[in-house]
Amino acid sequence: MSSVETLERTEVEGFAPLPRVVTRSERALSTWIAHSLIQCKRLLLVWARDPATTIQTLFYPALTLFMFRVVLGNPITAATGIPSIYGQVALITLVAAMSGAVVSALGFKSEKYTGLLGRFWTMPVHRAAGLTGRLFAEAVRVLVTTLFVIAVGLILGFRFGQGPLAAIALIGIPVLFGVGFAVLVTALATITEGVMLVSIIGIVNSLLMFFNSGFVPVIAYPTWLQDMVANQPMSCAIEAMRGLSYGGPVAEPLLKTLAWTLGIIAVFGYPAVRGYRRAAETGA
Repeated sequence: MSSVETLERTEVEGFAPLPRVVTRSERALSTWIAHSLIQCKRLLLVWARDPATTIQTLFYPALTLFMFRVVLGNPITAATGIPSIYGQVALITLVAAMSGAVVSALGFKSEKYTGLLGRFWTMPVHRAAGLTGRLFAEAVRVLVTTLFVIAVGLILGFRFGQGPLAAIALIGIPVLFGVGFAVLVTALATITEGVMLVSIIGIVNSLLMFFNSGFVPVIAYPTWLQDMVANQPMSCAIEAMRGLSYGGPVAEPLLKTLAWTLGIIAVFGYPAVRGYRRAAETGA
């Protein structure tokens, strides 16, 4: 008996009609969003169940902020005249965003080697959902880390002095910065091995972390280095976050931060997409 005849017979005999399943195109926008959110949820659950990721996401940045405040807080405040906590909170949130992206990239390579990416590629899943879901998860991770670091910063003296809208914008800067950096790391993860990836990102993190305006003002650096320090992406983001909390220029550093982030996405977006697809097809 055909399915149509079965359905008609069921309706005639008084039983509830069978549900009609409406198929959706794998390329539809709604499918892309739904599948991206599912992939995002999957990654967040994986990270939440991993103690190492939890330590990397929450406790390590908070502990680093506490140590910086205790060891360097008063000398920097006395030398600059600006409470050091405003630069340190901004610095730690950005460093945490970059460091966490490495953990995500290593997880991506693990999924490639275990064949999980390949299995997703052969299933009726939107082709772009894997990458966008990973970026969504990165945004959520950075948001949680930022809120946790700011909560610790409030205990140590950090305050939102420019109003609620400025506070929302401040929280959004590390999220935007983290997504842009995640695109860069994903592109590198598709062409490098795990050890090489950690080494490259470690060098980048160290250079950006120690040559920025989060510790001391730009004028404290050698004259030949000041322009480079002032215009590197982390310094621009720190100055924007400091202006949105303590006070000071906001428009120029914020525009520079947007330019850096969008530029990174524009340069590394296509290699990340191509590399992710190549990794999935190879695994399949």
